[in-house]
Amino acid sequence: MTEEDKELELLKAKRMLEMQKNISQRQKIEEVKPESNAQKVSPRDIVLKQLGYRGEEVLQNAESQFPNETQTIIEKLAELVQGGEITEIIDGGKLLTLFRSVGIRVRMQTTINVEQDGKMVSWSDKLKGESKSLSESGSDPESSSDSQAEVSNNNFNENNF
Repeated sequence: MTEEDKELELLKAKRMLEMQKNISQRQKIEEVKPESNAQKVSPRDIVLKQLGYRGEEVLQNAESQFPNETQTIIEKLAELVQGGEITEIIDGGKLLTLFRSVGIRVRMQTTINVEQDGKMVSWSDKLKGESKSLSESGSDPESSSDSQAEVSNNNFNENNF
């Protein structure tokens, strides 16, 4: 072999090494791409991680009542959370206030509970129970005055307020 042949072989070997390095780098990049796609978290998931007490309930109501507007707000909140501008936990009251401040009146189901005989009873059930006792007592004149007295006592009992 002549010197030119040896140089040519060395150049071929160097070129082969470069090609192998390029191929291995491309393979590594292609392996990283699917992992980065899998690691992308949706804006909703980012916001859900920041929500506290009853926050998810408010978010679900907002999504069902105002889907387009809520999606926009979720995206902006996710940007703020990722940017580090929002670090605190957002409870349901704060989220509801946020929606209302931008003009979105999210309706929430509300109940009023009162204590009756040591149990928490909804206000509507308590009123229904009192109206039933009044209607039942209306058929018997002697018991009607007693049941009315019970109703008036229940209305002014300090434990009910």
